[in-house]
Amino acid sequence: MKSFTRLIAFLGPNLFAILLVFQGSLSSIAQQKNPSKPNYIIIFADDLGYGDLGVFGHPSIRTPYLDQMAFEGQKWTNFYVAAPVCTPSRAGLLTGRLPVRNGMASDKRAVLFPDSKGGLPPGEVTLAKALKSVGYKTSAIGKWHLGHQSPYLPTDHGFDSYYGIPYSNDMNRVETIEVKDWINGQIQLAEEERWEAYQVPLMRNQEIIEQPTDQRTLTRRYTEEAIAQIKNMNGAPFFLYLAHSLPHIPLFRAEEFKGKSLAGMYGDVIEEIDWSVGQILQVLKEEGLAENTLVIFTSDNGPWHIFKEHGGTAGMLRGAKGGTFEGGMRVPTLFWWPGKLKQEVVMDMGTTLDLFPTFSKLSGFPIPTDRSYDGYDLSGLLFGTGKSERNIVYYYHGTQLRAIRWGDYKAHFFTQNEYGSQTAHPITQPPLEITNQLTPHDPPLLYNLSIDPGERWNIAESHPEILSAILKIRDAHLATLIPVENQLEK
Repeated sequence: MKSFTRLIAFLGPNLFAILLVFQGSLSSIAQQKNPSKPNYIIIFADDLGYGDLGVFGHPSIRTPYLDQMAFEGQKWTNFYVAAPVCTPSRAGLLTGRLPVRNGMASDKRAVLFPDSKGGLPPGEVTLAKALKSVGYKTSAIGKWHLGHQSPYLPTDHGFDSYYGIPYSNDMNRVETIEVKDWINGQIQLAEEERWEAYQVPLMRNQEIIEQPTDQRTLTRRYTEEAIAQIKNMNGAPFFLYLAHSLPHIPLFRAEEFKGKSLAGMYGDVIEEIDWSVGQILQVLKEEGLAENTLVIFTSDNGPWHIFKEHGGTAGMLRGAKGGTFEGGMRVPTLFWWPGKLKQEVVMDMGTTLDLFPTFSKLSGFPIPTDRSYDGYDLSGLLFGTGKSERNIVYYYHGTQLRAIRWGDYKAHFFTQNEYGSQTAHPITQPPLEITNQLTPHDPPLLYNLSIDPGERWNIAESHPEILSAILKIRDAHLATLIPVENQLEK
C-alpha cells in the first residue's frame, strides 16, 4: 500500500494525463471489438495487368505491401471488371450495374474525353450515395473519368469531397502527334518526363486548383490526401475511393523511385503504388482502424500491351486492355481486413459489380428495386461461411456482348484486337472510333478456363451441350436490357 501511495505521489500532476491516454486506448480497443459499421477503402489502379504484382507472379517487380495484403487477407484469382476500358469499368464498380444499363458504354467512343458533354447519370445510385444514406463519410481521390463537369462530378454523386484528375492522364495534350508516331511519341514524352505536355487539371471538389498537374507528384499527393482523410473521419464510418492515375501511360514516378525497380519505368511506378498501399495500411493500424476496415485493391482493366515494356503484362492470360480475352478483364485483386477475413487464395468468381451488394449486406443500405443490378453478395466468401453465388461473367465491349463465362467454360461470340492495335485510331485523338477488325464466331469459340486460362485450345466441337447452355444464358440476359441514352456519345 505504501508503494502504491509513493507511486501516486511520484506521478503527481502527470497522473491525469496518463489516465486520459489510457482511457483513449481502451476506447480505441472497444471501438475495434464492437464496430457498428465497417469502413471501406477501394484502391483502384489504372491499366494494371494481372501479372504485374509480385504476389501474382511478376519476377522482378517488388510489391511487399501488396504481398502483405495477400498474406494477411485474400488473393482472388478469378476477379473481373465490368468492361475492358476505363470509363465503363469505373461506372460498373461504383453502381453495381453493367455500363450498358446506364449509358456508360459506347461502340463509337470507348471512354469520355475532355470534349465530352455526358457522364454518369445523376439518377444512378453510387456506392457513395448508398453509404452516405446510412451515415458514412465519403471521399474520392484520384482519377474520376465519369464526367468532368457538374452534374457528373464526384461531389454530385455522393462523395463529400474530391481531390484528383477528372479523366485519363494522357488527355489534353499540348502537342499534336501524328497517328504513325502515336505510340513512340507517347513513350518519348514519358521517358523525357514532360508532364507539362499534358494539360491535365487537378481538382479540389468542383474547382480546378492546378493545371497542368505535375504528374510526378500525384501518387504521393493522393497518398497524403488519403491519410489526411482517414485521420479526419472522427470516428464516423467512412468510404474512401482511391483511384490511382497510374500505371496508365504516360508513366511518371517520384524522384526517389527512379531506377528503384528491376523492371524499368513501369516497375518503378508499380513499386511507388505499392509504397502508397503500405502507407495507408500503416495509418489504419496507427489509428486503431485496421480491424474495422475492409481494404480492396484491384485494377480498372488489363495492361496496355501496345506500349510493350511501358505497358505491363497479363501474365499467363491472353489479351489486354480493350479486349474481351481474359487479359483485358480479369484483374489482380486483394481483400484485406485483419481478424475478419478467412485468409486464403479465393478461386471462385467475383467482379467489381459484386461490391455494391456486398457493402449493402455489411452496412445495411437498401438496394433500389426500380432498376436491374448485376452483382452478388460476396460476404460468405470473405468470412469463409459460404460460396460465391456468381457462376456467370458477361464480357462487354461497348454495348456489345462479346463473350460469356459459365462456370469453367467461356464462349466467345466475337473477338477483336486489343486497344490500340495497328488498325485502331489512337485513344488520344477523340473521337475514338472503334475500327479494329471484329471477327464473329458461329459457332462460338469455347475454352475451359480452369485448365486453359490462356485461351489457346478451342473445344467447341467436342462440347456442343455447353455451347447450347451458354447461348440460352446469352438470350435470357439480353432480354433484360432496356435502351437508354448514351452518355459517351454526347
